Amino acid sequence: MGSLETPTTTETNGSATPAVTSNGGDHKPPVTANGAPLSSTDSRIVMAQESEATKKRRASMLPLEVGTRVMCRWRDGKYHPVKVIERRKMHFGGPNDYEYYVHYTEFNRRLDEWVKLEQLDLDSVETVVDEKVEDKVTSLKMTRHQKRKIDETHVEGHEELDAASLREHEEFTKVKNIATIELGRYEIETWYFSPFPPEYNDCLKLYFCEFCLNFMKRKEQLQRHMRKCDLKHPPGDEIYRSGTLSMFEVDGKKNKVYGQNLCYLAKLFLDHKTLYYDVDLFLFYVLCECDDRGCHMVGYFSKLSVLWLMMQEKHSEESYNLACILTLPPYQRKGYGKFLIAFSYELSKKEGKVGTPERPLSDLGLLSYRGYWTRVLLDILKKHKGNISIKFVSDITIPLAAMHLFNQLLELSDMTAIKAEDILTTLQSLELIQYRKGQHVICADPKVLDRHLKAAGRGGLEVDVSKLIWTPYKEQG
Repeated sequence: MGSLETPTTTETNGSATPAVTSNGGDHKPPVTANGAPLSSTDSRIVMAQESEATKKRRASMLPLEVGTRVMCRWRDGKYHPVKVIERRKMHFGGPNDYEYYVHYTEFNRRLDEWVKLEQLDLDSVETVVDEKVEDKVTSLKMTRHQKRKIDETHVEGHEELDAASLREHEEFTKVKNIATIELGRYEIETWYFSPFPPEYNDCLKLYFCEFCLNFMKRKEQLQRHMRKCDLKHPPGDEIYRSGTLSMFEVDGKKNKVYGQNLCYLAKLFLDHKTLYYDVDLFLFYVLCECDDRGCHMVGYFSKLSVLWLMMQEKHSEESYNLACILTLPPYQRKGYGKFLIAFSYELSKKEGKVGTPERPLSDLGLLSYRGYWTRVLLDILKKHKGNISIKFVSDITIPLAAMHLFNQLLELSDMTAIKAEDILTTLQSLELIQYRKGQHVICADPKVLDRHLKAAGRGGLEVDVSKLIWTPYKEQG
């Protein structure tokens, strides 16, 4: 959402009030009951009385209750609507001196933060209403379509949770427990709550070893640790090296502490994922930038161990090739996210199967996947000029009008390792599925494809398959 346009404001007595502006002579001086203008002395008395009344009214509001809605000055200098999520008393303050943890209702929860009273415009405070009553009243005024849109917004990224579980999740994770972390040469502001062990509850900042991912409370502890830590890259096998980029495969069963630390770290930037303490089930693929000091983590993705699935005699009907994906904030917008996605599909090709990411995806993850699917499919359609060879399937009953399209989707799936359902939803979103001469077909008009490719933007970093040294577990066995 965009920022709100708000009136010009000035600071008064620690709170923001609308500035008085002149509108072509519209401003009128105070007058008496019979309309006569007040003297300058009387005007000052009236203004002082109004100022005193304003102070009393504001003081009566404090401290603000949890659930209060108010305007808050953000880092862009503008005021935005917020909801008070939590409050805490300030040390060495008066009875009404609190800090407030607020959610900017226009934006994602990752921007929630603690703010001081002077950042809040107390003149904009809305009366606190019981939320159940408020929801009931609001729902009576909404159409069915509007209700559905609101419900979809509330559970974005939490589609696997029912309403009760969602409320429990939001209550448990409503306040970020760690404000910043230090990882290598970066100090990074966190986005979300992560359930670190209780002894870290009083820490606003944590210090991570960028190689083994152990975390500490103080800088001195990290410095002592770095003198002893003999790792210069993630523990595991290096399966890819191209230029300064390396990919390491880390088995959660063999490197349990590293896997758990990676999950703690990732949860600080992922709101929608459950933290798995049993990392034995997972393989972690950690992408690094390498220099003479070592291999520095850029991001990672994880997936369930194929070996574990085989031992349990379980085969995922969903063909998941990725459980979780994260590019660390300092490395975002550099093409690494699409590189991680592309790498997961290259592994699927090596395994000889199609893949799809586990749901739900985060908002940024969904954008990355849509961008990747769009570019890969458009490139193939443009290269083949729409003439995808058809591999007919005779053992599935589908309408005759859809048979041609169905087989085209299967052929695209074989070529890309992208699941047919993901291909279909991507082509539908691009409006490339059309009904012609009694059957559904993929539209591959060159001008249309070029327009969509331009809108899709640049692709991510390319995976050089010749540099991938990796054997699927079933072949190793």
